[in-house]
Amino acid sequence: MSSAARDANPLAGQPAFLRIDDVVKDFGGGAIAVSHVSIDIAQGEIFALLGSSGCGKTTLLRILAGFETPTSGRVLLEGRDIGALAPYERPFNMMFQSYALFPHLTVWDNIAFGLKRDGMPKGEIGERVGAMLRLVQLDRYAKRKPHQLSGGQQQRVALARSLAKRPKMLLLDEPLGALDKKLREQTQLELVNIIEEVGVTCVMVTHDQEEAMTMATRIAVMSEGKVLQIGAPGDVYETPATRFVADFIGNVNLMEGSVEVDEPDHAIVRCTDCTHYVGHGITGTIGMAVGVAVRPEKISLHAAEPAGMQEPHNKVQGQIKDLAYFGSFTVYHLELPSGAVLKISESNIARHRENALTWGDTAWASWPPTAQVVLTQ
Repeated sequence: MSSAARDANPLAGQPAFLRIDDVVKDFGGGAIAVSHVSIDIAQGEIFALLGSSGCGKTTLLRILAGFETPTSGRVLLEGRDIGALAPYERPFNMMFQSYALFPHLTVWDNIAFGLKRDGMPKGEIGERVGAMLRLVQLDRYAKRKPHQLSGGQQQRVALARSLAKRPKMLLLDEPLGALDKKLREQTQLELVNIIEEVGVTCVMVTHDQEEAMTMATRIAVMSEGKVLQIGAPGDVYETPATRFVADFIGNVNLMEGSVEVDEPDHAIVRCTDCTHYVGHGITGTIGMAVGVAVRPEKISLHAAEPAGMQEPHNKVQGQIKDLAYFGSFTVYHLELPSGAVLKISESNIARHRENALTWGDTAWASWPPTAQVVLTQ
């Protein structure tokens, strides 16, 4: 990643706790899993590597752990190159998606396992395991075996075991991938609270956007071995740097068009079905091809044509072709004159809507001048 990505570091101007410096992993035969990745991670961060399968995120995590050797580049911890250190020599602990708990050992013995292997005195082991059990709120389950626990409890045991040795860094590989949706949502915040209470620096790998957005301090979005954008979850969602990032993070309407006006305080982009009045300049050139991204929740739906300050921009008429009710919100699919579909998400604030729009209705969609992101990549 360029130096611009490092500027987004929450500890800009201070030495990075972990520095991934121009790392490349080439497996040969044209299979470049990691391509010139540079990331600075601050102490105490929960940093997420986010991307679809095959993007290189797991390979990068394995390089940090010492399970893979980079073709080129360096990994520095507190300024020290740790490339020559074997996995067991690195002050890291890795928690796998499967948890890898010993089925024949109790919860207490699973957490104590690494401490015993390190030769820690018995009294200290008892104190440390007791502290970990209290931290993950599993004191009363100490004598149970893993098969007697729920998935969420097993996950907390694995976390306690990973933290028991007080590593400088915790590596999480799809930490909640084995849990069902409801339990995963509940466990996300529990996991963050535990990690923050301990104060350990954490790098996690996930393909789940919601998981990354909920848990991470910052996110690196990866594709084809490269880091496309680094930023806080809200920044990546609201101001994506590329079409790929905009489409990968959450739902988005992407419209292709060209720049008609570009002034310091506004721009106008003409697309097939509508024109966009954007409330800031984009430092582009007239006629330049761009993409316009608008999140569904930024769009309002109306039965009649809305009157706006940016007439005749930022609105379009179409026909409702589909809708889905999700309880707290409803998603509408508005078919536009070109045949393109505009996704609109409206909160269900009132229990019952009067004159609610439905399938087949003609409707208008509108959005404010701050809703769009203009994309050149």
